[in-house]
Amino acid sequence: MTTLEFSYSLNKLSTSLKPFAMKLTRDLDDANDLLQDTMVKAYTNRDKFAEGTNLKAWLYTIMRNTFITNYQRMVRRGTFVDTTDNNHYLNSSSVQIENGVFGNLALDDIYEAIDKLDEVFKTPFMMHFRGFKYHEIADKLQIPIGTVKNRIHIARKLLKEDLMVYKHKN
Repeated sequence: MTTLEFSYSLNKLSTSLKPFAMKLTRDLDDANDLLQDTMVKAYTNRDKFAEGTNLKAWLYTIMRNTFITNYQRMVRRGTFVDTTDNNHYLNSSSVQIENGVFGNLALDDIYEAIDKLDEVFKTPFMMHFRGFKYHEIADKLQIPIGTVKNRIHIARKLLKEDLMVYKHKN
């Protein structure tokens, strides 16, 4: 895919990403910033996009990861944004922000657990994660669709066991 075709595809898909950005941020300005960050990252990393894969799923993944990274950075800093006209930043280390959705799992440990998977499980799992359908994975890997489903199921099971330490305790 040429740079021009890639840019056109990004521009065409940007409108479908806006509702997802709004759902994540719940603020119009933050959603626009997230969408812009996503488009910049996608464009600068266009060489990493595998042609023939699902561009929309790739963009959603970039957006979600960008949002999580920004959120975790904000939590680590313990920074509050004053929403008055002057937009002051007030640092406060005495306040701890907890969020059960993003605080339960450490992204680095997830990637490490995925890397530990045998290639036979990791490949179909990552293809499914990137947006491929079961039949597309089966065609690409030249294996039966039932085998694809089984390997993805086993990969999820192994990851769940490996990341059990992060299971929320009541």
